[in-house]
Amino acid sequence: MITNQPLPRRRGRTLPPVSLPFHKNNVYAWLGLLIVFLLFMLPVVRLVWLSFVEEGAFTFAHYTEVLKERATWRTIQNTVLIVFGSTSLALVLGTMMAWIIAYVHVSGKKIMQLFIFLPFIIPSYITTLAWTQFFSGSGPVSAIFQQLPGQLEAPNLYSMGGIIFMLGLSHYPLVYLFTVNVFRKIPRDLEDAAATSGASKKQVWRKLVLPLALPGIASGGLLAFLSNLDNFGIPAFLGTPANIRVLSTYIYEQAIRFGPTAFAKAAVLSVILGVIALAGTLVQWLLLRKSKVTDTVISDAEPRFFLTPFRKKLLEISIWTFLLLISLVPFITMAALSFIQAYGVPFTLENLSLKNYEYVFFTDSKAMSALSNSLQLAFVTMVICLIAGTAFAYLRYKNTGWMAKAAELFITIPYALPGTVFALSMIFMWMQPIPGWNPGIYGSIWILFIAYVTRFLILQVRGSYTAFMQVDPSMEEAARTSGAKGWAKWRSILLPLLFPGLVGGALLVFLMVLTELTVSSLLWSSGTETVGVVIFNYEQAGYSTYSTAFSSALVLGILLGGLLFLLFSKVWERKVLKDK
Repeated sequence: MITNQPLPRRRGRTLPPVSLPFHKNNVYAWLGLLIVFLLFMLPVVRLVWLSFVEEGAFTFAHYTEVLKERATWRTIQNTVLIVFGSTSLALVLGTMMAWIIAYVHVSGKKIMQLFIFLPFIIPSYITTLAWTQFFSGSGPVSAIFQQLPGQLEAPNLYSMGGIIFMLGLSHYPLVYLFTVNVFRKIPRDLEDAAATSGASKKQVWRKLVLPLALPGIASGGLLAFLSNLDNFGIPAFLGTPANIRVLSTYIYEQAIRFGPTAFAKAAVLSVILGVIALAGTLVQWLLLRKSKVTDTVISDAEPRFFLTPFRKKLLEISIWTFLLLISLVPFITMAALSFIQAYGVPFTLENLSLKNYEYVFFTDSKAMSALSNSLQLAFVTMVICLIAGTAFAYLRYKNTGWMAKAAELFITIPYALPGTVFALSMIFMWMQPIPGWNPGIYGSIWILFIAYVTRFLILQVRGSYTAFMQVDPSMEEAARTSGAKGWAKWRSILLPLLFPGLVGGALLVFLMVLTELTVSSLLWSSGTETVGVVIFNYEQAGYSTYSTAFSSALVLGILLGGLLFLLFSKVWERKVLKDK
């Protein structure tokens, strides 16, 4: 019989115990890794494989056919230009705001940060609706231009520049998020030493601050790049009317055709989109590989630049003007114009009514059905991710082996992939999970549920893992020493400490599922419409007043939910501190 005991002495020394591959714990670990691979990685593998297969034989015919079309290269060119332009805009805005908040002495930084994150919290397709209403014929910009001399016209968002502008505004908070703390961790002693040596402020910024902040800027830039590449709503809302295709919308067009080669072409385009995403990741790796990082462990939040009272006030007015114009004014305009009776009519008292809201919430059954579907999907997905994600995060926290890291990588892939690529992989996977067997998942609400759990589980894993990292290991050891085991340990010790982090990750999953559009646009079927799909269909059909009304109600709900969560977090923090 084989045992996992130390081997006999050989040549005067004892060999270490051997970890057998079929030990009970190893079997469970391998089984878990296999399940994770089948659920998270196999759909992606099948998508890539199907792009090379025709009638069961390996071939490059699909790639040859797709790459010889002029429309493909025009779409790739549009994608590269739009993603490069919008990422550049996000980098400039995010880095500038991060530097100001980290270094300059201005008032109201906490409130400023809430406004900075607002464009990222609100779904990008709703932000696009808000801006199109802001620049519409009934919007305030056109009304102001009509009062000025000359024939001034509001900017046209239905253009390449409009798509770049909207993507950049939607994703600059990602650059800010990754950069602001990196700025704060740069030792101020280095800046003082450089200034003492005669370096000007521009030289200190260019030769010292910027190289040291490069890891944060590159990480935020990569996320902005991937988000711009992945985004479906903005190019669909603004590019489709102007006949401007990007890869995400082109994949959508191919997939909904359901022709004999439609899925094969969509798979090829998905691989191309994935290659562009990998190229961006490689650029970030090269930048970080050459950067020399010497930052302090403790974040220094004290200001480093003090302005004269006049310049300080001027800067604060400029920042608030920018934030209000970018983050708040378009949504106020959208909410106001949701009351007009018809799109394009003047915003006057006699043209205002509640008929748009009446139609959306009382007349059109699809809208309320979609809201019910989205709420149910969001709640169930949140609960599943909260339990499974926290359990995996705990195992990952306790186990640093290669199997846990591999499982984490598999779970990350679906979220890292562009949404249209992931949705297509779900179709290929669940139409026939096993060749010749169709379980009826595709075309039902179950495929949306599986796709949401698979795509957003990593958000809960990261949130829960961060919460575990902030808990002193001695707390768990003390609980075990005191005899608290199993559920008693979690209920009395761990959950009260972990609760804010766990709930934060769960609410993020809930919000992402509730407002999701990219994956849903390819996976929905009759009766399984979601909120994002209904708003998208309203806009595509020309019913902008209905999409505006539905979006305004959704934004109000998100903001109220966010305020309630902040209030709850403060009350819970006080309770935990009081109990301590």
